[in-house]
Amino acid sequence: MPSTSTPCHIGLLLFPGMTQIDFAEPYEVFSRLPDTIVHVVAKTLEPVKTERGLVIVPTVSCNDCLLLDVLVVPGGPGQQHLMDDDAVLGFMRRQAAQAKYVTSVCTGALLLGAAGLLSGRRATTHWLSMPLLAVFGAIPVNERVVVDGNLVTGGGCTAGMDFALQLAALLRGETIAQQIQLQLEYSPAPPSVSGSPDRAPQSVVDAVRQAGQRLQQERLRTCERAAQRLAVSV
Repeated sequence: MPSTSTPCHIGLLLFPGMTQIDFAEPYEVFSRLPDTIVHVVAKTLEPVKTERGLVIVPTVSCNDCLLLDVLVVPGGPGQQHLMDDDAVLGFMRRQAAQAKYVTSVCTGALLLGAAGLLSGRRATTHWLSMPLLAVFGAIPVNERVVVDGNLVTGGGCTAGMDFALQLAALLRGETIAQQIQLQLEYSPAPPSVSGSPDRAPQSVVDAVRQAGQRLQQERLRTCERAAQRLAVSV
């Protein structure tokens, strides 16, 4: 029997230097949702090279993208280069003004902040960048997925799977989300307990923090600059 559901249009934003897993996990889930059309959106239609060199081809440009039901913004080192990109931030604001859900994975939340979409809202991001949420007036929450009204944010990288399945349940019901989870055989059993700073050995936490120190300092500067721009524009 043909479906009578109204198609749900989900748009995932691409940008150079993004972390591909922030995009790939949600894409895998959303592409399996019934009555759903997934759009791969970028500033132009040129292929986009991710942080680790994988190349992904957009399906639509920001200018030509229809109004979306769900906006998904991934993260990655390239995020900071968009923090003052008026074209991309403007696209996000236009979509957020009417979208059913505005969402992010990892440091995509900082882009939502730069677009003025986090003030007063509960949100999460990668643990290294959690303090930066407050720069945009957000309320940082140390959880894997945070739902605050129509704002849904996922933590770092692999939280994109949990985020996508939770959003799938909101969009099409818990049973559909469970079916997709089983199709993907998503039943995490990591080989060690080092996947969060609360459980990893302190020496591992210190090494990762040290390796990311320069990028986090750059992120702080770009976040503060973006927040100042927002304050001036209000």
